[in-house]
Amino acid sequence: MKVEVEALHRKDCWWGAYEKIGALSIIGIDLTPDTVRESQALSWLCSEERVRWNGFQFSGPRRQFALTRAALRAVLCDRLECDNRQLTFGYTEYGKPFALISGESAGISFNVSHSGRYGLLALAPHGRIGVDVEERVVHHDIDGLSSAVFSPEEQTLLATASGQLKSRLFLDLWVMKEALIKAIGTGFYRNPALFEVPSLMRQGHGEGIFQFPEAPEVQWRLCNLGNDGFAAAVAHERNLDSAPIPEAGR
Repeated sequence: MKVEVEALHRKDCWWGAYEKIGALSIIGIDLTPDTVRESQALSWLCSEERVRWNGFQFSGPRRQFALTRAALRAVLCDRLECDNRQLTFGYTEYGKPFALISGESAGISFNVSHSGRYGLLALAPHGRIGVDVEERVVHHDIDGLSSAVFSPEEQTLLATASGQLKSRLFLDLWVMKEALIKAIGTGFYRNPALFEVPSLMRQGHGEGIFQFPEAPEVQWRLCNLGNDGFAAAVAHERNLDSAPIPEAGR
């Protein structure tokens, strides 16, 4: 166990703290090509995960899977004080993973996402959580995609933007919706066009409270984590006894 935990502190480690938001921890994962790192990552994977790794046709997805999964295992082992061999994963009805230690629920919430060279891991001591990241690259059919995933008001907002600003806004809105969908764990069985990103966050504020129209009794804390390299967001199920979040964001 000590050898595994010490890996968190090596200078050649490919993951590290990105942001802390209350009880939430956001870990950044560097997914740039590196054969040494990928070899190290494979040593963390169980036999089932190695089969999945080997099933990817292209080197990019193989690398992303190995580096992200190994970072997840290392961070969970450190947080839960367990051996990597004790750590396994179960899956919900819609495929969202959860951690098990020797077959028992680990009692920690997490979610991962990766895109291009970037990966993010979000952890919380309780409550459902979802995170999404998208590398900022050119999208050629923003208008076509918008009609499928955004509400009429969100589409109108995008229509007023142009060029690089439009591309940035599109990805910012998209990752916030994706983080919420991943948090509830249903995937695209829930139509993202049927709910809206909080109005203040559409205006550029970094944080807000969200409620699904059909489930207003549950509040979600939604945070924009993006920078110039990637768009990203995290959504976390909020305890109704929590202190109020300022409307202007973090």
